[in-house]
Amino acid sequence: MTTTRTPDVTITVIVYNDAERLPRAVASLLRQTYTNIEVIISDDHSTDDTPSVARRLEAQDERVRYLRLPENSGGCSAPRNRAIDIARAPFLMFLDSDDELPEDAVELLLNAHRERDIDFAMGAVERIRVDTGQRSAWMPHLVAERRTVEGIESEPGLLFEHLSTSKMYRREFLDRHDLRFPEGIHYEDQLFSAQSYCLARAFTIIPQTVYRWYIAPFVAAEAASISNQRHKLSNVRDRIHVQTLIDAFLTESGHESLRADKDYKFLKHDFRMYAGDLPYRDEEWLTGFADLVTPYLETLDPAAYARLPRLERVVIQLVRDRRTTEAQLAARGLGHGVAPRETVTDDSGATYWGGQVPSSSWARRELDITDLELEYRPFSSAQFRHEITSVTPGPGASVDLAIRTYDPGLRLPVGPQRASVVVTPGRRQLATAFRLDPVRPGVFEGEVRVDLGAAQLPVQGFEGIRHPVLRLNQQGLSNSGVLLAPLSFRALTASQVGTLPHEMTVEPEGRGAGRLQVRWRPVGLTARVGPVVRRVAGPRVREAARLVRSVLR
Repeated sequence: MTTTRTPDVTITVIVYNDAERLPRAVASLLRQTYTNIEVIISDDHSTDDTPSVARRLEAQDERVRYLRLPENSGGCSAPRNRAIDIARAPFLMFLDSDDELPEDAVELLLNAHRERDIDFAMGAVERIRVDTGQRSAWMPHLVAERRTVEGIESEPGLLFEHLSTSKMYRREFLDRHDLRFPEGIHYEDQLFSAQSYCLARAFTIIPQTVYRWYIAPFVAAEAASISNQRHKLSNVRDRIHVQTLIDAFLTESGHESLRADKDYKFLKHDFRMYAGDLPYRDEEWLTGFADLVTPYLETLDPAAYARLPRLERVVIQLVRDRRTTEAQLAARGLGHGVAPRETVTDDSGATYWGGQVPSSSWARRELDITDLELEYRPFSSAQFRHEITSVTPGPGASVDLAIRTYDPGLRLPVGPQRASVVVTPGRRQLATAFRLDPVRPGVFEGEVRVDLGAAQLPVQGFEGIRHPVLRLNQQGLSNSGVLLAPLSFRALTASQVGTLPHEMTVEPEGRGAGRLQVRWRPVGLTARVGPVVRRVAGPRVREAARLVRSVLR
């Protein structure tokens, strides 16, 4: 159904076999505060109930049009491009069928266009995890301040914000540069956005949220989005391919000066995502990954490497040197200040990651961790490595842990060490003391039984995840570090009975460092009463309840 009124904004919703979520996406458009819009549902030849759902949505509102591609393209580009061909508005936006626009998104971005002569406007993106409901901002530092940017060279860091869906484009801008989404490749947003940034004379950034991006990190592999298919080597190949296309565009368009910034973005964002997955990959995948990524890494600007934190450079170099097992160990420390198991020092006094002096000058530069000062850092910030070697159920709601601590900087004195495992599911810490005994220089081992049932939980109960830490004590000083769990042990579940019944699951963190994690879930009376307490009780009532509970105990 069409109308004779010319819309001001066309929003394209691309969809493929997503009949269930398509109505939510379209509904978010039809309730926009700015109503003179056109909605094009561009269907990449779905084989489920999407066509009938889309036609029903078209029949219900004259602003909705349904476009069905004659065959499946296998990507996002073709459905977007076909919709651009028939769009009637001077301003264009794009939405994925599993996401939403906030109600004022169109109005906010259109106002930015009307205030100044710009080629596109962009705003903030809110990420929502579908499994937990947790909300977070995507690249918040890039959109925190309202401003108009005249030339990407003045703010090359914006290359990190490569989403096409957080922007409203002037149709004339796209046509002037014959700018369309590249078909036949994945990660098309990265190339399209890089081209848009470089070709735009000016664009405006607003701090308000204009896009809601739903993230499903644990969805079934066959239904996962392209960005959630990092377990496939074809995904690595596709990502590298689009980087080479961006590199060629920068050269051809006279924007070669952006290359170091673009390379930094690749290392800090794209490679970093794969690096966090390395501990969970098998040897065949790791070998294939190194074969694919190393030739491209060798083309990147050295200045891009120099901007990275030292441990990220270590992981990259270990991959390039095909030291994949060590790369997995290094990757488990990213973002957590975890030391290596061992280091080696050359004749010049430089300290390197691992047990061998690197053979090439480049590798020595990248694996040189002298600047981490493992031997000299203040004890509270000293870096150790705490690995759990076994996890077994204990009596009741307890768990037995065997722990090995590596001290490559030899910061701990010879002899037994005072340590404790600390976890805080409520307002009070549960600290379980134990002893670490030396087994050889720089390595200590110990065993500890942690009774999770002894944790002091809030009166309304506690539902959530906590990651226990290992605390070392020395001469009145303390040092806390993450506990790295075995990556594959069967989750242990125990129940806490009594005043506040809970179910507790001990398991390895399923991503990143793979820390030990404990999941609490209220059951029984706690599950029934807890929500009521949280909803109606003020701070004073909750405090009174805690006092009563302590007296009863």
